[in-house]
Amino acid sequence: MEETNNNAVVGQIYTGKVLKIKPFGAIVSLPNSAPGLVHISQIANGFIQSVGDVLNIGDEVDVRVVTNDPASGKISLSMKDVPQRFNLYGDSEETEDGEYYYDDTPPVITAAAAASFEEKFKSWQKLSNERIAGINRRNKRNKRR
Repeated sequence: MEETNNNAVVGQIYTGKVLKIKPFGAIVSLPNSAPGLVHISQIANGFIQSVGDVLNIGDEVDVRVVTNDPASGKISLSMKDVPQRFNLYGDSEETEDGEYYYDDTPPVITAAAAASFEEKFKSWQKLSNERIAGINRRNKRNKRR
């Protein structure tokens, strides 16, 4: 078995391949180094339900090394602040000279989607307030005992 070095430089940007998809993130191979973990919170700036919704095994991604602990062999990676070859909300386009066009504009939120969000938020807020009131009632009863 070939031994991999843990010589990734903190702050450096590398291009790696996604080796494994886990519920909590993706394991990405790094050139001339041990693989590292991109935690689900470090994949994109927005909410991601599942890592598999954004990344697939074999995808090439650009990552920045956040931490490198040679003692434990753990490397933490981030994709958040690194422009990717693909748009997380859709595909990127390759230009004639082989470069990639990055569309970093956020997705457009329509009035209907915004209204839907407001309704969901109000419903969640009402449910949350009811739960808090129930907890407060139970705490009050328990204090009397």
